[in-house]
Amino acid sequence: MKVLMVNGSPRQNGNTARALKEVADALVQEGVESEVVWIGVKPVRGCVACGQCKQKNLGRCAFDDDIANRIAEKLADADGIVLGSPTYYGQPNGALLAVWQRVCFAAGVHVQGKPAACVAVCRRGGSSATFQTMNMPFEMLNCPLVTSQYWNIAFGRAEGECGADAEGMQTMRTMARNMAWLLKSLKTNPPPAREPWQMTNFIR
Repeated sequence: MKVLMVNGSPRQNGNTARALKEVADALVQEGVESEVVWIGVKPVRGCVACGQCKQKNLGRCAFDDDIANRIAEKLADADGIVLGSPTYYGQPNGALLAVWQRVCFAAGVHVQGKPAACVAVCRRGGSSATFQTMNMPFEMLNCPLVTSQYWNIAFGRAEGECGADAEGMQTMRTMARNMAWLLKSLKTNPPPAREPWQMTNFIR
């Protein structure tokens, strides 16, 4: 079993990375492999609603000049997903949102139904809104949300400082153990079959 973790911070070794490391270490103890993909600092695209990914059934974004399709490819082999971000103005990093929206729309088949969790880090406040924003695509894609003893939040300002947040780190470890338990449980007890989607538009 493998969990793909996405570091949505422009700082490769910042507090988001430190929180995800705590998750990764706990997963290893439970016999679950993990990999962290960093979105980096190069420019990324937002979705331009071209529809090519759906019209041509690409299974990937039509634009292939940033990290989005690399993430989609790795998701195909992942059993679980963890998305991590710093808090900017009470929201996740905009670059992460731009990439993740494209991944979910173009390659949602690789996300759908997989156990998922989000991790938000912040200096002081706004992390609960960040956490909720990252969770919403998972709820739309029928992903079981992996919970913990608290929201998956850690506090810190300087690089790696959130490692001193004892409750935050315990929250990360608890979430990781819950992720491992759910992944193992799904191997013997798969989720129920889904009904065909019935789309209802209110403006006709």
